[in-house]
Amino acid sequence: MEDDETVLQNVGPRLRRIRQARGVTLTELANRTGLIPSTISRIERGQTRPTLEQLLPLARTYGVALDELVAAPATGDPRVHLRLVRKHGLTFVPLGMQSGGLQAYKVIYPPAFQLPPPRYHSHPGREWFYVLSGTVQLVLDSTRTELAAGEAAEFSTDVPHWIGNAREDMPSETIAIYGPQGERLHVTDV
Repeated sequence: MEDDETVLQNVGPRLRRIRQARGVTLTELANRTGLIPSTISRIERGQTRPTLEQLLPLARTYGVALDELVAAPATGDPRVHLRLVRKHGLTFVPLGMQSGGLQAYKVIYPPAFQLPPPRYHSHPGREWFYVLSGTVQLVLDSTRTELAAGEAAEFSTDVPHWIGNAREDMPSETIAIYGPQGERLHVTDV
């Protein structure tokens, strides 16, 4: 594990690598962040340590968390702090912190009588889910399949599809993995 001094010494070169990997010039970065190009250059060359006021616009511009931007050492707490998201009568619980790429969610389906009418979706990609509890119905085009706890399904999302609770008396829960195309769910915070 790196000590604090080593982490601080590596911030400037890390910032330069990120900027160069994204093909951004000092002038372009300065225009996006409101920082002066010479200040960014001195930070990247390790001649000065960045302040929080300088790191915040850089993190925002690059779309990364501050600790990722400076490669801060792990705090030792691997827990994910979950923020529930509600969409179309369902509750989505994100199971990871990663943005982009594959995303895992626990999806809670209320009893069938509480669900809105089926809305069929189709988009490029694949979807996978595993039923944790209850019974879920999967409709692919016009084929209806019921899956009970312990069963899983994977399918092409090019086919019009809908997933809902098959039970009227209790919620059902799944673990679902969505890829970048599946993010068309446009899940938003509650």
